[in-house]
Amino acid sequence: MTRGEQLAAEGWQRQSVYDEPRLSEMADMYREIGFEVHLEPFHPEDEKGCAGCLAAFPDRYKTLYTRKREGFP
Repeated sequence: MTRGEQLAAEGWQRQSVYDEPRLSEMADMYREIGFEVHLEPFHPEDEKGCAGCLAAFPDRYKTLYTRKREGFP
């Protein structure tokens, strides 16, 4: 089972891959609207489609996952 599959089984939904400052902006926005946020290291080999430009600097990027916070409408 891949890490993405494991997170999906735990209720996390993959949103996208970001770097700063957009990463922090998107994480804050999801939290404000009632989501839990989880950031995973970027793994180019897990991407579907072209990830060549991101793969050049993998430590710069994170994959953002969200799930609805318990008790939040």
